[in-house]
Amino acid sequence: MHAGPFETDIAPSGSLLGLLQRGRGDGALHALAAPRPEAVAALDHCVRRDPRRDWRVEHRSLYYARLYVELSADLDALDDHLAAHEDLPGLPGRPDHPPAGGDAGEERVGLAIAVLGHLSRYGDRRAPALLRRHVRSGVGRLWALDELADSEDEETLRELGPVVLEGFPTDPEGMVRLGVAMRDAWEPRPWRLWEEDPSRPAQGARLREARRAADFDRWRRQLRPDTPRPGWSVDSVLARANRDREENPLDFRPDAAARCLAVVAGPGDRPLLRSVARAGAPGERIAALRYLAERGDPAAPALIRSATAPDSPEDVTGAALLALTRMRGEDVLAPARAWCAEAAVSDGAEARGVAAGVLLARHGAVSDGPAVLEALRRAVRRAEDPVTDPLLPDLVDGVGRLRPEGAAPLLRHLYRETPSSLLRGRTAPALAATDPSFPAGFAVECLWDCEQGTRETAARFATTGDARVVERLRRLAADPAEWDEVQSAVRGRLDGTPGR
Repeated sequence: MHAGPFETDIAPSGSLLGLLQRGRGDGALHALAAPRPEAVAALDHCVRRDPRRDWRVEHRSLYYARLYVELSADLDALDDHLAAHEDLPGLPGRPDHPPAGGDAGEERVGLAIAVLGHLSRYGDRRAPALLRRHVRSGVGRLWALDELADSEDEETLRELGPVVLEGFPTDPEGMVRLGVAMRDAWEPRPWRLWEEDPSRPAQGARLREARRAADFDRWRRQLRPDTPRPGWSVDSVLARANRDREENPLDFRPDAAARCLAVVAGPGDRPLLRSVARAGAPGERIAALRYLAERGDPAAPALIRSATAPDSPEDVTGAALLALTRMRGEDVLAPARAWCAEAAVSDGAEARGVAAGVLLARHGAVSDGPAVLEALRRAVRRAEDPVTDPLLPDLVDGVGRLRPEGAAPLLRHLYRETPSSLLRGRTAPALAATDPSFPAGFAVECLWDCEQGTRETAARFATTGDARVVERLRRLAADPAEWDEVQSAVRGRLDGTPGR
């Protein structure tokens, strides 16, 4: 998912800014060693211009908050950033999706708010004041409320109730929105305090009514007459899939259509579904391909090969390749190996070879390691956007599992260059399995990485012969903000697990 037209460019991976934008541990180490004004300026830039491609799954807030503490950086830049997003039009709360067109919205301040939340829990006195101000007047006020919810005293939270509720109209639509905000809050404590506040009985009644309104609205939407249900036929589901694809191709979800087919289709429907997968309209063809592939239908490999022919619609080809990656069982491994071999001699078969490589990465034997590594090379060459390519993570995992010879250089390249902290987090364990230099190399910097999974890998593998490692392990063990999984790995090393 692209963050939108306002997204900042990612600086080169060798620069301080580029390292911090990627959330790499080396960025934190460089920042601590750099001239303080330069490091603080780069840190402020990252928080004001969120570098994440998908802010919903990539972590940066704890990483940046720790740097604010370690650099003793002031919060003026965050203050200015939040002030620029006060009293702007928009709905309070967390958006389901970033707004199309790049309008100013909650996702632009989410990183700054999360950083301030961590700083509040670290004892910074200014951070909670900035969050309280933003709850009163800022876009994304419910983000700020979530960050305050577990650290502020009850009296302060009660005082914020009327201010937050002013942002919700009292008409039926506003009541539904209010109920949804209550239901979706990460921290329910403020809402519970407001609902149970004996000094404001009308407020409590309004919140209880909003909760009922949201529940009723969800129930009503689930009973829409065009919603697929077990009483539907296979023909009905296929027609619905085709209509959805024609009306809104960007939001068409073949996985949902395949789940509907799983409810209504029986063994007797297989001939129809094979026929549709071979020559149906695009929407129903995609749904049928996905359904047959996930159930290991013997005809699926041939149907996928047909759907990836040069004359197939682009979305049909893409869906067929994704369906291939979801197959399992020994019967499909033989054609997958053949497609990987075919990709080595035919450019036209390259995409199918990459998808077959994913299948081998998940289910193949050790002897498939070279084919998976070659599929990863092709995927890296072909990827228009290495951040959002859905096949790269599984190929990286497969290389780590199968450990083919010569994998380390490519994995090191991915680790250094990818803007995605999630992909880097998948690459670190693969390096641990294939690169003898990992414990004394990348594993050390991984202890400062932004992703908890990467820090956990580092805690298990980083050599304790480096003085920085032991000191960092001790700090992570004592940090109340650190994730439990990381601290378990850290304590295992500190309790006497031999270093590597």
